[in-house]
Parts: sequence; structure tokens; C-alpha cells
Amino acid sequence: MQSTTTEERRSLWGAIQPYFEKESLAAFFLGISSGFPFAMLGATLTTRLAQDGIDKKTVTAFTLAFLVYNLKVFWAWVIDGVHLPLIGRLGQRVSWMLVCGLLVIAAVINLALIDPAADLGATVLAAVLLGAAGATFDIVIDAYRIETLKPYQLGTGSGMSQYGWRIGSAGAGALALVVAARAGWASAYIACAALAIPAMLTALLMGEPERHREPTARKGVAEVWAAIVGPFVEFFQRNGALLVLLFVLVHKIGDTLANLTFRLLFDDLGFSNDEIALWDVGVGFWAYLIGVFIGGVAYAKLGLKRSVLVALVLMAVSNLSFAALAAAGHSNLGMALAIGFENTASGYGGVVVVAYFSALCDLRFTAAQYALISAGASVVGRFLTGTTAGGLIEGMGYVNFYLLTTVLALPGIVLFWWMARTGLVDAAMGTAGEVSPESGD
Repeated sequence: MQSTTTEERRSLWGAIQPYFEKESLAAFFLGISSGFPFAMLGATLTTRLAQDGIDKKTVTAFTLAFLVYNLKVFWAWVIDGVHLPLIGRLGQRVSWMLVCGLLVIAAVINLALIDPAADLGATVLAAVLLGAAGATFDIVIDAYRIETLKPYQLGTGSGMSQYGWRIGSAGAGALALVVAARAGWASAYIACAALAIPAMLTALLMGEPERHREPTARKGVAEVWAAIVGPFVEFFQRNGALLVLLFVLVHKIGDTLANLTFRLLFDDLGFSNDEIALWDVGVGFWAYLIGVFIGGVAYAKLGLKRSVLVALVLMAVSNLSFAALAAAGHSNLGMALAIGFENTASGYGGVVVVAYFSALCDLRFTAAQYALISAGASVVGRFLTGTTAGGLIEGMGYVNFYLLTTVLALPGIVLFWWMARTGLVDAAMGTAGEVSPESGD
């Protein structure tokens, strides 16, 4: 029976079918609610401040609100270990989903009702509060998604979540601009607050995830301390945990360094804003969505280890395409090919790597452990980009820089290949991924 099920999932229809299952559809709606706070703090807030006459230095300083997302690991244990009174009877995940959704709605409305031109300090505080509410909402959304999806659905579920995230962020930005032009920014933000509702309704309709595992009850100070450190102790007690963490830290260094410098390359090659909009934004968007779909299908057909290894190779090779573009100079065809390949690889990699990170979680500590992993996956690359990328480009030129980013991707490829060969990928797996999507892998 298990062999038959595995073969069904390896077929083309078996790989596509999980996209239409209720758990994957739930991940899509969770993604919508996860994506819109980013838009409220990013381009939408930037546009609002600029139209209110706030100077550019002050506008860019508002990006500090995003730092809250990188700090969420420090309070993620609350979502796992603290039971809410009264509403907690709905379940640990459902109750926190409702509370966090209401907090996000309140934070968005609070930001809506403040006039930045009249009280900039209050606007800063409101933006930070929205960042904190959005980050906490993300914690429970990620935990709910991981615990709702069955192990074989982690790939398609991650893909559907990314589809939802893109639609939620883009939809919120577009809705805000349309409403603001007709009814003002306060009405625009209040309208966008409704985008928190899909995740809340999903939790109410789907109910508490069947795979959720309650940690030991917390009563005294010692138990509370155990709730804080328990997720990390459990993770690092696994065989190969340190190597897994090393992989998490290094696997995207080259990719992050390259991705955050593309606009510099386009500008120096003389591409116009229209050309960048057409190729980078237009082609890139659809290529990314195609990559997300391919990633979900590949995860179902190839299994976790092979699909992740393919993703790492594709992300490394995609950097070479920009080395080729830099060498060729201004070329619309070259830009279209480089952007198309890079975004397809990123969409594919985003699905299968997120699925792997999801599978690493212990179902008792899903919120805290995924917050740790997701934060670690970006911190090194962002730090190096902010401190060294510009100097490297000036010192060695774009061609050699993108060749370097390709080389920097190799340690992650080799490390994961070695972990897969020696069984450490399986040994370090959490209970969220304990049933493989295919046998023998």
C-alpha cells in the first residue's frame, strides 16, 4: 500500500494533485495574510511619507521597522508555550491566529489614523508596532502551515504559501494606492487591514492542526524557562544539528550577495527604467511563479533531498548568468534570459528549501524552531552584502564578483550533498518531516 501511494505521488497528476488539497489551499490563504504587512511597511509607507513631504533620509530610516522580523526568534516560544485564557479552548494555534490577526488589524488602523506630517514620532512608533504585530503573525502562520501540511505536502504547501504571499503583498500595495487616490491614506490602510482575515478564517474553518503536539504544561518559573530554551535544546541534541545549522547559515550567502546587487549592475550597464520594469519586474514576476510551481512538482516527484540539491545547484548557476550579462554589456535578450533563469531558480529553490526547513521542526516547538531557522537563513548573507558587496564590485568588477558569488555557493552544495550521503539529513529531521514523501530517499 505504501509503495502504491508513493508511485501515485511520483506520477505527474500525483505531483500536481496536492495543489488542490485543502491543506495546500489553506497555505495559500495563510500566505496572503502573511504578505500584506510587508507592503504596509515597505513601498506603501514610503509612498505615503513621500507624498506627505517627509525628507528622504527620514523615509529610509523607517526600514528599521523591518528589523523586528529578524528578532522574532526571541519571543516565538510564547506562541508555542503560552496558553491563552478563554479563547485558548479553540486550540493553541487557532487562538493565537485570531489574537495575532486582531493585533495586526489594530496596528494597521493605528498607523492609518496617524498623520506623519503632524507627528513623525508617533508614526515611527506605529510602524514598529505594526512590524512587531506582523512578525508575531508570521510566527503563528508558519507554525500553523507546517503543522497542517502532511509531510508529502510540504513542497506544494510552501509553493502555495509563496503564491499567497506575492498576491497579498502586491494586492495590498495596489489596493492602498487606488483607495488613497480617492479617499485618502487613512481609508487606504483601513481597507488593507481586511487582508488579515483570510488567515483567521482559515484557522477557524480548518481548526487546530492534527499534527500539532502540545509541549509539557508550563506552571512555575522553571517550566517557563524550559519553554524558552526547550526548542533550542531539542534541536541541538539531534545528531548532526550543528552541521544542519551551518548549512542554514551558509547556503544562501552567494545567492544573497548576487541578488541585492542586480539593480546596480543594470544601472551601470545603461538599462532604462522602462527596460528594468519590463524585464526585471515583468518577466521576473512570472518566471518566479513558474519556478514556484515547478518546485512543488519536483518536491513531490524527486523527494526532499534530491529536490533541495537541484535547487542549490540552480541557484549557484543562476549567478553565472549575470556574470555573462556583465561581460556582454547592454543586451535586452541577455537581461531577459538572466532574469528569467534567476527568478525561476529562486522560485523553485524557495519552495523546496522552505519545505526542508519546515521538515526540520519538532511539532512541539514549531513556532520557535522555524523562527530560528528562517532568521539564520538570511542573516549572514545580508550582513556580508551590507558590509562588503560594494567594495568587492569596485575592486574586482561585476564579472569577477558574480563568479565569486557562484564559488561562495559551492560550500552549501557540498555540505548538503555530504549530509545526504551520510544520512545526517534524515538523522536531524524533526517530527514535522518524519514521513518522507517518497521511500528510500
